[in-house]
Amino acid sequence: MAKLIQTPQEAFALLNRYRHIAMVGLSGNPYRPSHFAAVYMLSEGYDVIPINPREQTILGRRSYPSLTEAAKEHPVEIVDIFRSPKDVPPIVEEAIAIGAKVVWMQLGIVHEAAAQRALEAGLDVVMDRCVKLEHARFMGGQNLIGLNTGVISARRLKPIH
Repeated sequence: MAKLIQTPQEAFALLNRYRHIAMVGLSGNPYRPSHFAAVYMLSEGYDVIPINPREQTILGRRSYPSLTEAAKEHPVEIVDIFRSPKDVPPIVEEAIAIGAKVVWMQLGIVHEAAAQRALEAGLDVVMDRCVKLEHARFMGGQNLIGLNTGVISARRLKPIH
């Protein structure tokens, strides 16, 4: 039964169940959050499928103009959306059409109507969460790509001279 995922544990369970992630809006720019997430997920053994019509390849992988095109060559289980909330409804429709299992809206992306449509079609839905952060929370990977400073108190580190 499809559900709205609301806890980190539920999100992590999805990431343990599914390994094929189509990242809609994945950028070739190494300074964009989508790029950081893709590098991390690839390093953790996930099949990351770039969806960006403006790019030919991203991270050495073919970039597809749409989910429909990607699904012709790859299984797509999680559709990870790095696009504006206004762009979410047609992406959800395409995710439903290709038989995806999960619609995942990244940090800052919430679209209640699209989420409801996905749930009614049998897809699990995650909103306003990052795949990288949810995975790293449980796998000790928050130190990768600069997310963990190693400081566990409010005290400043002594400068090295």
